[in-house]
Amino acid sequence: MKLKALVVSDHESEFIWDFFDAKAFAGVDVIISCGDLKPEYLSFLVTMIPAPLLFVRGNHDARYQDNPPEGCIDLEEKPVYIKGIRFVGFGGCKSERPAPNHYSEREMNLRVLKATLALSLKKGFDVLVTHAPAAGLGDGDDRFHEGFETFVKLIDKYQPRYHLHGHQHLTYSIGSKRVLQYNNTTIVNAYNYHIFEMEFPDKE
Repeated sequence: MKLKALVVSDHESEFIWDFFDAKAFAGVDVIISCGDLKPEYLSFLVTMIPAPLLFVRGNHDARYQDNPPEGCIDLEEKPVYIKGIRFVGFGGCKSERPAPNHYSEREMNLRVLKATLALSLKKGFDVLVTHAPAAGLGDGDDRFHEGFETFVKLIDKYQPRYHLHGHQHLTYSIGSKRVLQYNNTTIVNAYNYHIFEMEFPDKE
């Protein structure tokens, strides 16, 4: 089973928004936003590309409360199935600030625990979508860009095929990698935009 994915995060691409070329996105099955993007940008993407758009909120997306991206699917509300592939999402960054979409490690752990029963009943999930990275797996050196330990535990428990995240800009440090491998999970940093084929074993 394959899904062609367009992942986006943290930077509205001039190539996409100002010079849109439909041929460059032919065959895209799903669009996934990992946060910190204008709602108008997401609405533009789902209008121009004939594919569902799933999103989680970044730490700068409090604006979604009053102006949610039109025509898009909020992955933080519940898991979503695309062609039988199970997507689960958690937005926000690691922070002690009392602000929307800012979560301490404990707060994020509680969010994940609330979803655990449903995930167990559905025998896990295939794709984890978050704004912040998992701790030590593509996160940053500074405190504000630390990843969540609870995401590592979630990946260890369910071993999804993919973890897609944003928050850690690839421009922050020389040598930052877009793609990492952690056991059976491929981790992709969605900064700016990236198109790739997600591959899954056939369901029994």
